[in-house]
Amino acid sequence: MKEYLLILFSLFFLLSCEEKKEQTTTPWGTAVGEELSDTLSEDGFSLTDIQTNGEMIMLTLGGPNTYYDYRGKGMGQEFLLCEKFSQILGVSLRVDVCKDTAEMIRRLNDGEGDIIAFPLPRANYKNLLFCGATADNRRTQWAVNANNKELADTLNRWFRPELIAQVQKEERFLLSAQSIQRRVYSPMLNKKGGIISHYDKYFQMYAPTARMDWRLMAAQCYQESCFDPNARSWAGACGLMQIMPSTANHLGLSMAQIHEPEANISAAARYMAELSGHFSDIQDPAQRIFFALAAYNGGFFHIRDAMSLARKYGRNPYRWGDVSVFVLKLRSPEYYNDPVVKNGYMRGDETVNYVARIRDRWAQYRGVPSTASFSSSSSAVPVKATKKHRFKL
Repeated sequence: MKEYLLILFSLFFLLSCEEKKEQTTTPWGTAVGEELSDTLSEDGFSLTDIQTNGEMIMLTLGGPNTYYDYRGKGMGQEFLLCEKFSQILGVSLRVDVCKDTAEMIRRLNDGEGDIIAFPLPRANYKNLLFCGATADNRRTQWAVNANNKELADTLNRWFRPELIAQVQKEERFLLSAQSIQRRVYSPMLNKKGGIISHYDKYFQMYAPTARMDWRLMAAQCYQESCFDPNARSWAGACGLMQIMPSTANHLGLSMAQIHEPEANISAAARYMAELSGHFSDIQDPAQRIFFALAAYNGGFFHIRDAMSLARKYGRNPYRWGDVSVFVLKLRSPEYYNDPVVKNGYMRGDETVNYVARIRDRWAQYRGVPSTASFSSSSSAVPVKATKKHRFKL
């Protein structure tokens, strides 16, 4: 009897081990059997899998026509097209930027992505099925795994050549000043009386938090919203200092308060202080504030990339005049593909001009000659401030 029970126990143990061996988990947390696991690893996710998961993974290369981050929002023709397609499917879109074509193809074949949204030359690539967006009579096209015919067919039914012109027009609008809904107020309320705006008391109250001159903060505010507390951008930036909802949440500013002048300015001051902290290695506080302003507009990670380039090319990575040159160069593939650059393409002229315009208006508010220049074709290299005009921190 004991031997019989021992045999039954052994069989039960073996069956349990076999069941555990066959179990695996999908990326969205569902336990599946070995058969489905093999299908996923060899063929990638089918259209049904993508819709069940609720997410589509786009593989691409970074660049102005493919994908780049702009104030927390994805931009680029290929991204905007793929975003439209994901909306048709009713799923969210995740972007994985690869370093080269070989990585895109490898990751697609390994099931780490669903679609290559990049104008890939139509060559005899193993395990690829060309489909979807093409802008040059199918010499280049997007691609999916060769076994994912349902996704390819859906892409081909969806794509129309006129979509390319449509997203290009949308992108031009989004990158223009017209995309910001705001009223334009006078840059100075009472020049003779030294009154810049209706919000001077808030700039004076909260600028010390940001360790910046209150008139510099006022100049930044005018650049952001033209002193309109109800200003709103296409990306969702709100209020006097154009604070993004994600940043507001990070700073503890509720959306109910985001258009309130004092709350908005207070949050912006805290954010400027935080950005300055990302450049604590810059010893000169007068220089550090220009880096923080640039980061407010373009993201501190891009500014860090420009600092790395400045260092590589023998310039001073702690002087804005030197670094701004490389912020501009981040629009060029030679530079945004450089190994020291970690975050790819950047619309650098916008950020350089942003800082220069704020500096210029700040000089006007102080009644001193401007030392900054701004032009999309210039490097906007500023002259070092003198002790007389440098603000105290």
